[in-house]
Amino acid sequence: MGFYATHPSPYRISRAALIKLLLFAAALAVLPIASFFLSSKYIWAWYVMHVSRCNANYAAITAICIANIVLVAYIVLSVLEDRQSLVKGADERRETELKKNR
Repeated sequence: MGFYATHPSPYRISRAALIKLLLFAAALAVLPIASFFLSSKYIWAWYVMHVSRCNANYAAITAICIANIVLVAYIVLSVLEDRQSLVKGADERRETELKKNR
């Protein structure tokens, strides 16, 4: 029996949080690269042919915007999840206090 078996960590990571982290990490790896190539081929191709000559810059800006959207979505979902857990913990404490007072 090791140290961690006898001393549980106060910082338990839930399975849902780990899955959410892995999904957002995969999205952060795949979506910006895919948006770069897809936007350079389908969105900015017409613009480059008719107006400008710089296709890669616009596609790179699109990829940067997608990466920032993924990061903001992860932060917002994490904050909302944290608020829900705080409210749930407060409700549980309130219920235990009510049971003690009875």
